[in-house]
Order: sequence, then C-alpha cells, then structure tokens
Amino acid sequence: MSPINWPAFVEIIRANQRFLLTSHIRPDCDALGSELGMCGVLESLGKQVTIVNGHAVPGNLQFIDPGRRLKTVGVNAPASELDAIDVLMILDTSAWAQLGPMADVVKATRARKIVLDHHLSEDDLGAEPFKNVKAEATGRLVVEAAEQLGVRLTPRIAMPLFAAIATDTGWFRFGSTSSDTLRCAANLIDAGADPAAIYQDLYEQETLPRLKLRGRILSRTESELDGRLIHTACLQEDFSETGAMPSDTEDVINLTLAVAGTQVAVILVEQQSGGFKISFRSRTSRVDCSKLAETFGGGGHKAAAGAFVKDAWPEAQRTVLDAVRAAMR
Repeated sequence: MSPINWPAFVEIIRANQRFLLTSHIRPDCDALGSELGMCGVLESLGKQVTIVNGHAVPGNLQFIDPGRRLKTVGVNAPASELDAIDVLMILDTSAWAQLGPMADVVKATRARKIVLDHHLSEDDLGAEPFKNVKAEATGRLVVEAAEQLGVRLTPRIAMPLFAAIATDTGWFRFGSTSSDTLRCAANLIDAGADPAAIYQDLYEQETLPRLKLRGRILSRTESELDGRLIHTACLQEDFSETGAMPSDTEDVINLTLAVAGTQVAVILVEQQSGGFKISFRSRTSRVDCSKLAETFGGGGHKAAAGAFVKDAWPEAQRTVLDAVRAAMR
C-alpha cells in the first residue's frame, strides 16, 4: 500500500483549476520529467498549468521538453503567471535550499501548496506532503497520480515519465528497481514511450568538451580506506579549459562506482558563484548518504544524496572527506 493519501490528493486536483509546478535547482530528468508528465495529466483534465523552475533546463536535457513548457523564474516567467494560481505543486524535492530562486515564490504565494516527492530529507515548506520515500522516482508517483485521477497515459505524458524513472534507477540497474518498476516502465512503453530514442537523447549525444571534462575529473580520482572510498572533484578551471558546461558533470560520479571494492563515492563540483556542490553515493547500508548530506544542509536518499558547501578548495574537500571517513569507520 502506498503511504500517500491519494483520495486527498485527488480532491485537491479536482477542486482547483490553475496550477503552478516547480522543482529543484540543477534539475535532472526526474525533476523535469515529473513536471512535464504532471502537466500532461493536469491538462488532460482541463486544468491550466504553468511550470517554472529556479534554474533553466540543462542543454543536454532540452530534448525532454519539445514544447518548451519549462520556464525559469526571473527570465521568462512573468509575475502574473506566478500569482494567478490556485495550487503550487512542488515535485521531487522537499528542501528550501533546493528551490533556489523559487523559494521566495513558495514563501510569498497565497495559493495552496502541496509536495509530491520521494526523498527522505524534508523541510517544513508550509505545504501538504504527498510522499513515498520507497518510490524509485518521483516520476513513478506521477504515474500513480494519473491512475488515481483516471487519466489515460499518452505519448506526451509517457515519454518524460519514462525518462524520469529510467534515469533515477540508473537505467533500471540500481537496487531501487523492482518488478513493479519494470511493470510501470512497460505500461509507459505501451503508452508511447520510446526507450531507444530516450536513451539516445540522454547518452549518445556526447560533445568533445564533455568527454574532455570527464577525462579531467576521472584523472583526479583517488581511493582510500583500502579502496572502499573513492573521491574526485571538478574545478572551475576544468570548465574554462575544456569548454564544457556545468551540466556535463551529470552522472560522472556513477563512473567511479564501477571501480571494484568501492562502497562510497564522492564528487565535489566547484560552482561559478563559489562553493562546491557535493554528490554522495553509497553501496553499503552502513553509510546513509542522506544523513551525510544533512550535515551540510542537503538531503536525498540513503544510497544517493547531495549538498552544498561554501568553503573554498581545498578546505571544502577536507571538510567533506573528513565527514565521510567518520561515517565509514
């Protein structure tokens, strides 16, 4: 049984007309796919829907939004679109820090606020939570929402939701993948999702700068604690000297997990505005990535989480790795 109170969710949807959808900064496929899938579900019910995020869609994920529905606050989202709403729905995050510039919108709105999310960590966003932390992706929750609302899946809804679930499960290779996950994916394929095309758009559109950046990051990789801990970093000079984009660091940490004996992987990515974005991955039940991330004001799942530190290099590396080493003892 899902812990989500679906009758209450359905009642909110049916009782309101104008919806604003948002998600976390540095959006990934689960964030964007969940928004677009939910947009399709709501519009099939005759609802008015606007999607606005704190950060723009990364260039490598533009394929997921052929209709260009995804807007960015402060860029192409007029205040009138942010104010004239009945419900603000936050997808794939429950943390203030993850909302970025949209946090001010969430705080100021008089609209009803709800959260649809699968992350363990959470803040009090002043919103009604609809969460299942055992779900493999928020995209899976959107599929369940469609079922509860009696909405038939269409190719427009199925494509971004398949991308959301496939990427958050590592293309169905992570431990979060279950037989139900594969049945859900099969239903999305039956509804029009094209796995081959989605995979090609995601993983077979490499650029030379992206390959060079990955080479730099992987060459900086080090292991310790008898190979149980592996870590690396991406510095601002790596972007300027390779011509790569910040979004080109996506999924690099998973490459380090391929090293035999690795239990925990960490990558620090220097941000243009200062500080470092941290990503944690764990293959052992002894290390909870969400608790590590919470140490630095972040959050996520037990096996994968993220955070941000304001320190400069190498202090940032030292602070983060000391915390990881302590957790692994």
